[in-house]
Amino acid sequence: MGLLSGMMGHASEVSIEKITKEFQPMLLENESIERAFRLIRDMLVFTNKRLILVNKQGVTGSKTDYQSIPYGSIKMFSKESAGIADLDAELKIWLTGETEPTIKQDFKKGDNINEAYRVLSKYVLK
Repeated sequence: MGLLSGMMGHASEVSIEKITKEFQPMLLENESIERAFRLIRDMLVFTNKRLILVNKQGVTGSKTDYQSIPYGSIKMFSKESAGIADLDAELKIWLTGETEPTIKQDFKKGDNINEAYRVLSKYVLK
């Protein structure tokens, strides 16, 4: 079961300018944020070096867990486009050693799942 699999809601793109201050202390010297998507309080942040999963914990969300996944640990990923009857698109990511997707994330039809897929393609398929 993936980190985000039990949650309800949809990802929407977040302005990089709005989250830069939060992530600056943990980014490497030559690392930059490519895209970020928010799900309620949690986020998927794609940098040029890794995927960062942000899990806000507790009622107030004051405790935060940041998980770094190097792109080299991602063995497979897929996207399921939104259809006529199904208005949601889904991104799935499998990590090395796993037979089921570790990360599953829904995107609303209007949100650009293709941008998340493009960033994954750019860095995983090197």
